[in-house]
Amino acid sequence: MEEKVLPSLGNTKPHLEKLTLGITRILESSPGVTKVKIMEKEPAERHMIASWELKNDCAMPEDLKNFYLMTNGFHMVWSVKLDDQPVPLGCLMINSIGHLTQLTQSAVYTLPNSPTLEDLEDEEDEANEDQPEKPHFDSRSLIFELDSCNGNGKVCLVYRKTSPAKESKIWFLDRALYWHFLTDSFTAYYRLLITHLGLPQWQYAFTNYGVSPQAKQWFNMYKPITCNTPVLTEETDYFINKLDPSKVFKNKTKASAPTKRGGTPNPPGSQKGSSSSSSTKSSSASGNPVRK
Repeated sequence: MEEKVLPSLGNTKPHLEKLTLGITRILESSPGVTKVKIMEKEPAERHMIASWELKNDCAMPEDLKNFYLMTNGFHMVWSVKLDDQPVPLGCLMINSIGHLTQLTQSAVYTLPNSPTLEDLEDEEDEANEDQPEKPHFDSRSLIFELDSCNGNGKVCLVYRKTSPAKESKIWFLDRALYWHFLTDSFTAYYRLLITHLGLPQWQYAFTNYGVSPQAKQWFNMYKPITCNTPVLTEETDYFINKLDPSKVFKNKTKASAPTKRGGTPNPPGSQKGSSSSSSTKSSSASGNPVRK
């Protein structure tokens, strides 16, 4: 399906402005931000959703279904200007229905006696009062990829086969293949995605180990709007360098070095002393006695 790249939402369709909740205007007014682009996608047809449900033997959540009926996926990127060059930074992504595929064992590990994802199951890691039961790589769960997170993990739509209605939730699978609960619904997750502006590794703010030090610098400059996550608490300020965006993205002008003429000029007040000492040395060298 063809995608149209929209540079901004100034004169575009109203439904796209509602889809982004106005964050494009916030980003365009932020210091150093440039090239805010949205890849416009056509709405999905109902038979595409019905075909997906029939193929995977599960009902798509109503909020996700309504989202796809508005746009078949979502892709928005923005960059920052460093040394007059745009550097890609933010990325907001929701896979289309065609790419909402089930997370299965990779073909690389299909050799005999090779490890499988089921070998990573930890039976002791069960649900607690704060979080629901974690997904399983075996037949107890159906896992579909919503976002590949630029290789930093995977945001997944997870169904529990053991539940009566196959209820679904949104989970984050990090690069170490540990699960972290995000939200109960797609709508709640989409709000998190928007409020975090698609900053790199923002999903790790909901893990026990948090985001990387480099990502914390970007969090400090573009703090997520209307969202209070542990990574933004004041107790972490002791290892975060406070950056001033107005100075970081300011055009750098190199000052011209002063031209050196002759020797190094003597500081004021030292010319007299140096001339007298030189005259003394010259008189001593010529054999004339110096009177004390």
